[in-house]
Amino acid sequence: MTAEGRENLDLLREFDTPTVCNAIERLQLRDRTDGFMGFDIRCMFPDLGRMVGYAVTATARSAVPGPPGVRSGFAKLFQTLEAAPKPAVLVFQDVGPDRSRSCHFGDMMATSAAKFGAIGLVTDGGVRDLSTVRGMGFHYFAAGATPDHGNYEIVEVGPDIMIGGTLVSLGSLLHADENGVGVFPASVTVELLQAARAVQEREAERMAAMTEPDVDLASFWGGSDK
Repeated sequence: MTAEGRENLDLLREFDTPTVCNAIERLQLRDRTDGFMGFDIRCMFPDLGRMVGYAVTATARSAVPGPPGVRSGFAKLFQTLEAAPKPAVLVFQDVGPDRSRSCHFGDMMATSAAKFGAIGLVTDGGVRDLSTVRGMGFHYFAAGATPDHGNYEIVEVGPDIMIGGTLVSLGSLLHADENGVGVFPASVTVELLQAARAVQEREAERMAAMTEPDVDLASFWGGSDK
């Protein structure tokens, strides 16, 4: 990544995720109901602040009974992660038989992933070793925590996946904080940054107008929000 690219990500990190989600609306690239994950994927470590990075996708499972499965998928995962744009965010879709009892990451996986440039994991499955991983500064956005890793397995690396109700592709730009996870095309980072600034300025104006003593809130909310 160029120095300019790194600077743009740093600048984008100055905005909260709702502002960036509002910003993509100004670009009119997709429907307003697309591009964000539902509240079943929650920020496990709000104190770590905002997470901005590029997706490395995979499907995973850990709740299949029987002997441990083949773990060759981990080699491909880390090879793909090493070659990916940085900072990288791993995004795992659970494809096992019991997502509520899955566990896809712990402190050993977080340590390995961080070595190859990952700053966090987003998954619709489970995670563990919360205190240790939080202490590493590694983000978790997950459905919840479970104590056991089960028969963990990486099934496929790099596919388009549906997670939290939205599509994530290899290289998608993720912006996430305590409000949740937004997914954006990496190709519009500069435009997204400009739009986020415009949204922030517009919202400041509108918030100020709403506090005026003679404001007509019915008309205010009945108008355009652009």
